[in-house]
Amino acid sequence: MTLEKSEKFIILAVALGVILNPLNTTMITVALPAIQSDFQLSATDISWLIASYFIISAIFTPLIGKLSDIYGRKRIFLVGLGLVVVSSILAPLSPNLPVLLAMRGIQAVGTSALFPAGIGIIRHNIRHNQNRVIGTLAVFATTSAAFGPTIGGWLIQFGGWPVIFYVNLPILVIGIALTVMFIPKDKNNMEKAYKLDGIGVLLFSSFITCWMVFLLGLEQGIQIGTLIFAIVLSILFYMYEKRKDDPFINVNFFRKNLNVALIFGQYILTTVIFFTVLLSSPTFIQSVLDTSSYTAGMVMLSLSIFAMIMTPISTRWMEKAGFRIPLLSGVFIGLAGVILLFTIEDQSPLWWIGFVLAVTGISNGIQNIGLQNFLYSFISVEESGIAAGLIMTSRFIGNILASSIYGVAFATGMNVGNMNTMAMILMVVAIVLVPGMLYVTSYKKKEYS
Repeated sequence: MTLEKSEKFIILAVALGVILNPLNTTMITVALPAIQSDFQLSATDISWLIASYFIISAIFTPLIGKLSDIYGRKRIFLVGLGLVVVSSILAPLSPNLPVLLAMRGIQAVGTSALFPAGIGIIRHNIRHNQNRVIGTLAVFATTSAAFGPTIGGWLIQFGGWPVIFYVNLPILVIGIALTVMFIPKDKNNMEKAYKLDGIGVLLFSSFITCWMVFLLGLEQGIQIGTLIFAIVLSILFYMYEKRKDDPFINVNFFRKNLNVALIFGQYILTTVIFFTVLLSSPTFIQSVLDTSSYTAGMVMLSLSIFAMIMTPISTRWMEKAGFRIPLLSGVFIGLAGVILLFTIEDQSPLWWIGFVLAVTGISNGIQNIGLQNFLYSFISVEESGIAAGLIMTSRFIGNILASSIYGVAFATGMNVGNMNTMAMILMVVAIVLVPGMLYVTSYKKKEYS
């Protein structure tokens, strides 16, 4: 077998691993009504089921990225795949929420290992069009996330919510086989001095969790004590990390690149809108409109297809027109999509909900790829690794905030009134995005050089 064919199998193995995190974060959205009914859960419980996955992913993705550089990327990649196998077999057997949370936690750790280890494998084993390959993997991840609700909706029709875990197994079998057969065994760097930033990890996980507790408790009023504790932990984390030579999260990167930090902020807010809509829509379609998971999945196609279609279109648009006009267009289209959420009622036809979701999909397709490309246009090659890691962390933070909004907005149940409450919160986010995008796109590349 020629090297080129081997490279193709390496890329396929990594791609199968990379899609598992985004696929499993969104596929479960269609299963939420069934899980909520089976375990008699509240909206807050459901929020923790979703948000805990992102909190664990946000913690372990950068951590395992460092470990893979030392202990071997192929080894860590296989460990990640193995953990997902365990969780995919045991999660459907969960008798209650705590066990399901534990299994989802194992799954989150496993899938968190796959992205950083996979990118490391590509960078060290693929010699042809490496950047294009990494870009393709990003499209794979985005596409799998967008199609997660539709895939989940189809599968649940045949075996209930447990089947969304079993569907991972064929992907895992192929991924493990390709990894063992085609990915070269890399050298260990265990002689390299490495000190785990344990305090940084502890502070990061503590302040993220504390903010989640505060946000999910807003339905009962503002918890001043929790808010103060969250703020103190955030400040302590920042002060501690900025003095570390090898920090868990490189906060000095943001200090030295304040305008780049604003791009990450825009990315977080964009993710908040997209994932809040993605998280709430399948449950609304099933619970309020009284449809099946299959129907909900079909309606969600409008969100995923338009998000996917706009990715290559936006890339070409920005190559010709620059970033400012496309990104501003994406922001205003997103604002229009949020406004349209107020038109959704308990008697709304499915085609209209599909149209509203399509508008959100178009906006996200433009902003998701646009902000990433815009960021990399200002980042040196030497800093591309940290930028990629921070993009993933930003996405997880956006997803965590979206989970909090879902828990607060629908604390009293899924209905039109609470949907309007959610839309009102997202309206504020969409409005904040406008001046933010005007500001960050006003900078020229030379200002970052």
